[in-house]
Amino acid sequence: MFGTWFYNKRVRTAVSVFGSLFNNLHVLRQNSSGATISQVKVPLSYAPRRSFIERLEQMSKGEEAERRVAMKLPRMSFEITSIAYDPERQLPKTNKFSRAATETTKKKRFYTSVPYTMNFQLNIYAKSQDDALQVVEQIIPYFNPQYTLSVKPFTDYPEITEDTPIVLSGVTFSDDFEGSVGQRRTIIYTLDFEMKMSFYGPDKDAPIVRTVDANFFLMEEGLQDSDIFVERLNITPTPSNVSPDSDFGFNIQLIDDSSA
Repeated sequence: MFGTWFYNKRVRTAVSVFGSLFNNLHVLRQNSSGATISQVKVPLSYAPRRSFIERLEQMSKGEEAERRVAMKLPRMSFEITSIAYDPERQLPKTNKFSRAATETTKKKRFYTSVPYTMNFQLNIYAKSQDDALQVVEQIIPYFNPQYTLSVKPFTDYPEITEDTPIVLSGVTFSDDFEGSVGQRRTIIYTLDFEMKMSFYGPDKDAPIVRTVDANFFLMEEGLQDSDIFVERLNITPTPSNVSPDSDFGFNIQLIDDSSA
């Protein structure tokens, strides 16, 4: 039915862009006098939350299990939780825009995009509240409640960019520690985000307009369908075979005969 292969890598790009926002966060460890003891970069990976929880649970099952699945904290993971159509951002479906092609007789035409909301979940795992809150407070101030990025929607046309808002929709945390003092403790903060995405179909070749005719008529008052042709305005580029990316002028002619 569709028959045209295309792949704009919109989901892959969204994952890369979202992850790049949080790939350089650090946690500082200080002593009682306020001096910095160490600085730890918080690792980030794309993985489901349940995978990390399972590993953390395995680490509490004895020293041997902890050595086998050991995982240093703090760390972060994120994943896509849903993709849903956003009707509030839908533009008229017949809208389109164009860009110049390498050929002098064609241009690339794109129809209006289809708006979707991609939901992400970012999870922060830490052994102490201070570590977790350091990470959280390095993220929240940038979202009020949205942060807008410029994203390239087409891999083949890097000069085309669009604004992509990312909205922080909620923050929750869990601390279900009920074990002994010596048992490992894990605090999890969960941040929910909404990325306003746009999906585009394949581009299509369209001819470049090189001649424009504008007809002028004189309407007689009191008579129906009696418009009198006055003149025609003919506009062409100079030279006629100029490239769309080059500098060019226009040749404008007034033609009195409507049959011309």
